[in-house]
Amino acid sequence: MKMVNGKTTLKSIILSGLLGALLLTVQVVLAPLPNVEMVSLLVALYALEFPRQTPGALAVFILLEGLLYGFGLWWIMYLYVWPLLAVVCWLFRKTDSVLFWTAVLGVFGLMFGALCAIPYGIAGGLAAGAAYWVSGIPFDLLHCGGNVVLALVLFRPLRGGVRRIKRNKES
Repeated sequence: MKMVNGKTTLKSIILSGLLGALLLTVQVVLAPLPNVEMVSLLVALYALEFPRQTPGALAVFILLEGLLYGFGLWWIMYLYVWPLLAVVCWLFRKTDSVLFWTAVLGVFGLMFGALCAIPYGIAGGLAAGAAYWVSGIPFDLLHCGGNVVLALVLFRPLRGGVRRIKRNKES
């Protein structure tokens, strides 16, 4: 969040809310496609271009997901999966290569099921977590493929658009 005299600005809070609402909107719109989603790409772009608003945007998105779909065991993984992606992206924020970001988002898609299996492994034991992960591998492959295609096609134009929004926000 942008701070002025030690206080978060209203503009920054509103931007976080809007970014989080956009995450939910694209998730709901693409929900009919199995594991083809733009949330990963947008989280990466937010972490790169709006690092201070990203935690608030993720909090809004995760809370709205819970309110919309219910706060089940699946929801717990959202508390760490999306922030983890944001942190990884932020750590590599100096990198501008589309191929690099395509690889990061592809690997994230492949690892998504394993990361999401953690709460199931804790709640039901190692076998339950492993079963959850293995049964979801076909969806992880789709997730990887979707992330790769979307990153290759949309990373550069969306980053340019986000940068224009950022410049307008700052003026």
